Amino acid sequence: MTQPVTGDRSLSRRTASLIAGVALVLVALGLTAAHAQSLGYAPAEQQTFPPDDTAAPAVAQDEDALLPDRLRRTIVNYDRREAPGTIIIDTGNTYLYYVLGGGRALRYGVGVGREGFTWSGVQTITRKAEWPDWHPPAQMIARQPYLPRFMAGGPGNPLGARAMYLGSSEYRIHGTNDPTTIGKFVSSGCIRLTNEDVADLFSRVQLGTKVVVLPKSASLQARAMPDRGQRVAPRVTSLPSGRQAMSLPVAAVN
Repeated sequence: MTQPVTGDRSLSRRTASLIAGVALVLVALGLTAAHAQSLGYAPAEQQTFPPDDTAAPAVAQDEDALLPDRLRRTIVNYDRREAPGTIIIDTGNTYLYYVLGGGRALRYGVGVGREGFTWSGVQTITRKAEWPDWHPPAQMIARQPYLPRFMAGGPGNPLGARAMYLGSSEYRIHGTNDPTTIGKFVSSGCIRLTNEDVADLFSRVQLGTKVVVLPKSASLQARAMPDRGQRVAPRVTSLPSGRQAMSLPVAAVN
C-alpha cells in the first residue's frame, strides 16, 4: 500500500514543478514586455511603424480661384516705361505688377498697409526666403504686446510660403495664411499675396530686382488683355508644407 502513495507524491511533485516552470516563463515574458515598454519600444511582434511623413503634402493650388475676379493673377496691357522684371506696387488699387516687357505685365492682387501704414518709394529685393521665420520688429511688439517674439516658418506663419525683403527696411513682399486679406488695407506696410501667387512671383524675381511702391493717391489703370484670358498658369505647381507652426490671425500684423 505504500508504493502507490509514493508514486502519487512523485507525480504531484513533477506536476507542481511543471506548473511552477510555466509560471516562471510567463512572469519572465511579462517582465520583458514591461521592461521593453518602459524603454519606449514594444516587443517585435507588437511593433507598429509610424506613417511615412517625410513627403511634404502639397499646398492647395487653387487659392487664386477663391479671389474676386479683379484680384486674380492675369496678364494685362502695360504701357509704362519700367524695364522688364521691375515690380510696381499700385497701393490704391491693391495690385502688384511684374513687368514682362512688350507692353505687358503680370498683375497680382495684394494686401497693403492699413490707414497710417502705407508708404511709397523705390527699393530693391535684397533677400529671398522660403517659408521664412518671423521676428516681429520692436515697433510692432510695442503696438501689439501679445505678439510672439519669434515664430518658426510654416503654414501657420503670417509671412506665408515665401518672402522677398525690400532693401534694409522692415518691409517685405510675402505670402499669407489668410487669403481673405488680399485686396484690403490690413498690414503694417508689408505687401502680401496668396501663397500660390507669392510662390509664382518668387520664381520670377532675382536679387536686385527694382520695386517701385506708388502712393495710395497715384493709381495705375491697366487693362487685362482680352486675347490672353483672365488667368495665368503658375510656374510653381506645388509647395512644400514647411515646418509646422502655430496659426496666428494676420488681420492686424505685418
